[in-house]
Amino acid sequence: MKDDYQELVDEISALLGMPLTLENRDFGLIAFGVHDSEDEGVMDPVRTRSILTRKSTPAVRAWFEGFGITRATGPVRIPAAPDAGVFRGRICLPVRHRGTVLGYVWLLDDTGQGPTDDRLAAAMEVTARIGALLAEEVRAGADLAREFRAVVTAEGGWQRDMAVEALRTALGPGADGPHMVVCVAPWAGADPAVRAVPGTAALCTVPELSVPPDNASPRRGAEAVPRALAVLVRLRSPDALAPALAATAQLRDAAAPGATAGAATPRRGLAELPAAWHEAVSAAHASAAQPRFGPVAQWSEIGPFRMLTSLPPGIDPAVRPLLTPANTELTHTAEVYLDCAGQAGRTASKLGIHRQTLYYRLSRVEKLTGLDLADGEDRLLLHMALKSARLRSCPGSAVS
Repeated sequence: MKDDYQELVDEISALLGMPLTLENRDFGLIAFGVHDSEDEGVMDPVRTRSILTRKSTPAVRAWFEGFGITRATGPVRIPAAPDAGVFRGRICLPVRHRGTVLGYVWLLDDTGQGPTDDRLAAAMEVTARIGALLAEEVRAGADLAREFRAVVTAEGGWQRDMAVEALRTALGPGADGPHMVVCVAPWAGADPAVRAVPGTAALCTVPELSVPPDNASPRRGAEAVPRALAVLVRLRSPDALAPALAATAQLRDAAAPGATAGAATPRRGLAELPAAWHEAVSAAHASAAQPRFGPVAQWSEIGPFRMLTSLPPGIDPAVRPLLTPANTELTHTAEVYLDCAGQAGRTASKLGIHRQTLYYRLSRVEKLTGLDLADGEDRLLLHMALKSARLRSCPGSAVS
């Protein structure tokens, strides 16, 4: 379908004798005509940014929409706005289908002596064909979102099996290739365009983050839970993750404040899609608990959190007295001590305290919990409980 858009863009460019760009209604770049690199006048910062980053800034979008392009049915001339980086005027050709604007064709023209009205009218006829393609893509994306959401949220057993088969049918032959599932949470606003992540096969928002391990059913509490964005990404190979991870990081930056992102282990086909979704959600939660996992935490790199995110809810009775607001300092001391493999010197240095202060705090931890920090199993229990508590404190955590 991308080639179809490019052919239509090239057709308009040839008709008008000038380069242009095609963007969707969210100002995401779809295709652009050939620009003469020797003519500096055909570019300005807005167009350059659109081509290089495939999107425009909110300020630019507000400027353009202020001229009524979302309601227009014909060409709209827009003057330059240097303060917004729009150094050259534009002609906008709204791309509509059945009365709904689905995108825009942009021409640079600040002379007022651009294409004639007849040629612009002919170009608008081509935009109608672009609108039909965009409408078809929107319908297909909505269908895929519905099927993908069904897989992510379905109960276990035959219901989930049927949802997977429905998604496989909707995706066609590409369903059997390598895929990666990613999660961005929390997600606010509408679903992004499918093109938001290179190679996106399907995406959807889900009403809750809590996805328990294996085939258990999602928890459905009475409280409102932030939504998460689920993305199914096609990969060229199971090792070619960089483009998808980079685009997912951009999605995270565009999400709600404090959002995190997680990526599952790449797989072939859809049979293990529910397990992949659990991995992606768990990795996102791990990233919230440990920012060191990066902008997009990968399931394969979150270490012990792979197990911690699968633990049943609840706090071990021995550790519960420690996990109170009054004992925050003791909790932090115990976690750093265990992270440092019980090495007192490293722990004291990291905390910036004297060893005797450390020993005093650790003795209070032992008294509160009844655990012996010289015992390996007791230390393991305390370490797991503290890390689980960190996960549980993150918004939308699956551990509670």
